[in-house]
Amino acid sequence: MQYLPPAPDQVVHDGHPLQGRYAGRIDRIDWAALQQGPHARSWLWRHWHHKRWQYVGIGNAEVFVGVAIVDLGWMCTAFAYAFDRVRHEVVANWRQDGLRGWQGGVSDQPVHGAKAWFKGPFARLRLEHGAAPEDGEAVDGDILELSVRTRAMKVQVDLSLAGAAPFLLGVGPVVGGVAHATQKSSALPVSGWLNVRGRRFDLSDAVACLDSSNGLLARDTDWRWACAHRADVGFNLQQGYFGSNENALWLDGQLIPLAAAHFEFDPGQPMAPWKVRTEDGLLDLVFTPEGARHEDRNVWIASSHYVQPVGTFAGWVKASPEARPREVSDLLGVTEDHRSRW
Repeated sequence: MQYLPPAPDQVVHDGHPLQGRYAGRIDRIDWAALQQGPHARSWLWRHWHHKRWQYVGIGNAEVFVGVAIVDLGWMCTAFAYAFDRVRHEVVANWRQDGLRGWQGGVSDQPVHGAKAWFKGPFARLRLEHGAAPEDGEAVDGDILELSVRTRAMKVQVDLSLAGAAPFLLGVGPVVGGVAHATQKSSALPVSGWLNVRGRRFDLSDAVACLDSSNGLLARDTDWRWACAHRADVGFNLQQGYFGSNENALWLDGQLIPLAAAHFEFDPGQPMAPWKVRTEDGLLDLVFTPEGARHEDRNVWIASSHYVQPVGTFAGWVKASPEARPREVSDLLGVTEDHRSRW
């Protein structure tokens, strides 16, 4: 069953964002053709409000790794952390800021041809679309290569795109801004390793998810987010500036759109259980945190509140309102509460 139309060639049509949810990958996210009505902002406004980021989450029974490279339009930033699930401890938590274009950047290609990079004191990060060798020859479009080199941790992994479930492409207007587009993957097979505190974690049994986002966003932006994946089931939920445009369920390789999401949690106690559900009755889950990365920053013209708990989801999902509920248990993922002035 095909639940969503195929991804378009571009995110703008007749001067407007091509609003909708689609199945598949788009080669490039380009807002240059926005010309009409409320979308006709000045070049300077677009420059300062254009945000791009690449986020990768990788997890198995022992460890969860989160890596992000962010182009804010006027600067760049990056973070990488590792959470030991056995010890319930964040064992590495690195972040740096840099000069956009000089120390970091994110391309407009979300997957095919993707390139995100950051370099700073004792730090090199790179996410790049590559090719996996096969009998001495490269296979175009087969992998994304992630490399992290910092004093706190080192990561070297390949994320396999071959045979992946359909990517979600969400496009639409945003609260207070102009438009946004995002590509989300479900579970991607991983090969590689993590080195942290003198210990090497084998990530060959891990799965990864990719979040490639690109938009003309408001100065003040906030969201709640939940994301969890394994081969048979996964989901992505957001409540905030982008509405339900990126809400989706992956079930046995099928990509199913979900309605508006509701998050029930105590912002003052993010390590207490969270409840997440969708208005269409297709998802009802409880999230139990194991630990969290969090950060509060206020640096002159920018500020942010960020907490990303790592843990497991349990409950049920359904492919349609008439389908029988499918039990979900011990599904590794994250939630997030994020408020930014950027």
